[in-house]
Amino acid sequence: MKRYSVEMVRDASTKYFYIRDNETMGIVELPTKYLTHKTKSRRSPNTVRRSAFSIMYYLEYLWEKEMKIEDVYQLSFSGQQEFFENFLSWLKAGKHKIENEKIPNNGTCNAYLKDVFRFYLFVEMEHEQFDGLKVLSYNQRMVVNAVGVRRTIRSKSFKGYLKEDDRNVRPAEQDEIVEILHACTNCRDQLLILLLAETGFRIGEILGINYVKDIDYGNHLVGVHFRPDNENNARAKNAEYRKAKISMETFDFLMYYIAEYRELLQHQNYLFVNIMGTTIGKPLRVDSVYDMFARMEDKTGIRITPHMLRRYFGNQRRNAGWRLEMIQQALGHKHMETTLKYLNIVDDQLLEASEDFYRNNSAIYGIEELL
Repeated sequence: MKRYSVEMVRDASTKYFYIRDNETMGIVELPTKYLTHKTKSRRSPNTVRRSAFSIMYYLEYLWEKEMKIEDVYQLSFSGQQEFFENFLSWLKAGKHKIENEKIPNNGTCNAYLKDVFRFYLFVEMEHEQFDGLKVLSYNQRMVVNAVGVRRTIRSKSFKGYLKEDDRNVRPAEQDEIVEILHACTNCRDQLLILLLAETGFRIGEILGINYVKDIDYGNHLVGVHFRPDNENNARAKNAEYRKAKISMETFDFLMYYIAEYRELLQHQNYLFVNIMGTTIGKPLRVDSVYDMFARMEDKTGIRITPHMLRRYFGNQRRNAGWRLEMIQQALGHKHMETTLKYLNIVDDQLLEASEDFYRNNSAIYGIEELL
């Protein structure tokens, strides 16, 4: 049995996570205070839950090392570097897991450590005697927003993270989407796929759509709004708002869906609901969506995920000539680097673009005059 565990209590619609010491049966105060702070800061329950497990793993590691949270501040720079690199190795070896559980990849291990560093920043705000971890150095970069205003962003970073493999997620293909649509057994799943493909919204954003408030029926617009208390825990990331226009055909299908399931929809405001079983009429959840895509894969042999449809949206817009800034805004990305990773730009396309440029601008340097 592990020394620590993550527990959850519910206050009305709000989930509060805390960490329990299984030896004393008491609540570990400082980490729990941090998790409560994140909840009250309107972070999503999934984000707070992940942070809770990251810190729980870290507490297990400290316990094995016979150390306390504050002891790490007393280590030298090299001591802290070795300490946190060993924590990553400990995670990579799966020592935080019970038997037969999947070993995390490098990116997951790094994400756990990043959560731990965020927790330490909270510790420093709570206790002024701590000056900060020595191994976190400042990075500084200049960014430009959509209207051209420049600002400097400073962030703390750690130089010992594990090397991460590139996330090789391909975009869905149009013919795959068409085949999956024909394989669906109900218009709810078909509409869900169509909206994912035409809006580029995240699955959590799609499932949070309120068909009364979030859809502009006159202009065929679907909006994303942040709500902290959705019954199905669906949330817009980063508390952002944005909207997307859908095609006339998809709008007509949306109206057909609403008419088809009006008896279920009239009792609540969520666009996507369960249409059968004991939870009929209740808001659709993320795990049910992934179960649906798994059934479609078994039926057609085609693997599609909501994230692949999101990448499909980005690549379709790029091929249509949208500026990168517009695609970034449509996808709700904070950083252009994330948008570029979504776009399926291959070497051949880069070479072709370079050839076209030099073909149209062959004399820009006046090289002929130098010969």
